[in-house]
Amino acid sequence: MSWLPGNDPVLGDTKSCEALELVIVPRTRDLGDGFAVRRALPHGRRQMVGPFIFFDHFGPVQFVSGRGMDVRPHPHIGLATVSYLFDGAIMHRDSEGNVMEIQPGAMNLMTAGRGIAHSERTPDLQRSTGQKVLGLQSWIALPAGSEEIAPSFQHFAAADLPLVKDRGIAARVIAGAAFGAKSPVGMVSPWFYVEVTADEGTSVPLDADHEERGIYLVDGEVEIANERYEGPRLLIFRPGDRITVKAVKPTRMMFLGGDALEGPRHIWWNFVSSSKDRIEQAKQDWKTGRFAPVPDEHEFIPLPE
Repeated sequence: MSWLPGNDPVLGDTKSCEALELVIVPRTRDLGDGFAVRRALPHGRRQMVGPFIFFDHFGPVQFVSGRGMDVRPHPHIGLATVSYLFDGAIMHRDSEGNVMEIQPGAMNLMTAGRGIAHSERTPDLQRSTGQKVLGLQSWIALPAGSEEIAPSFQHFAAADLPLVKDRGIAARVIAGAAFGAKSPVGMVSPWFYVEVTADEGTSVPLDADHEERGIYLVDGEVEIANERYEGPRLLIFRPGDRITVKAVKPTRMMFLGGDALEGPRHIWWNFVSSSKDRIEQAKQDWKTGRFAPVPDEHEFIPLPE
């Protein structure tokens, strides 16, 4: 996915429990062909939660036979992308030669570092038959000492990620550690990402050990400290408080966060950096073709002017 300047997501209800720093209602944008995204981060009052600097909720969208998603090759620096699906499939291709079909529940972590380009398209089979797509894409800003590391790619199928189940709760640990389990995904800074589903009436604890924490409500409704919140919402919590989340109805949510970075980041289009000059260099590198091409791709997204 790509970021372009636009209106901020909107703030949620002013009345909220004391443990919450911010409630963000993602703003919907139509990218064409009925493909809509809901953007929760970045926000004018909160750039990051831990290292999460971008958070898009895309779909649900039903593609008919012969139609699909086509995000042409585009560049990134200074971040890692996390593509996570609930429904559908996406074919990932990047300039390092990685080709991987993303399936629901799988973890795909593409670390851009000093620079990578990639495309995201509907696979041929699903394009011919049609498919429903629902998922999330997040960007993880890299710490200052790792912004220029070599690009890399990790893929873990859903079966390779820890799945913790207990009395109406299921938690898939996508990255980091939670619920007594640890993901095999390698990271360059401490962060965590967990898909949690909860049956009506069940309660889920949010670990207080993480420095910065948020919950993205994909769908459903929860109660926290006697206040109720419906999805889609991004709830951002104060550090240190013990939080219990009760599902008022069947709910799907993402627990996320981690250590705060050492400072803010500049973000322009698909580039993230602690240096404005580095972003200017990346703009020129893409404009003049100095990024490595994506194999088997013959088009690209031009630099916005």
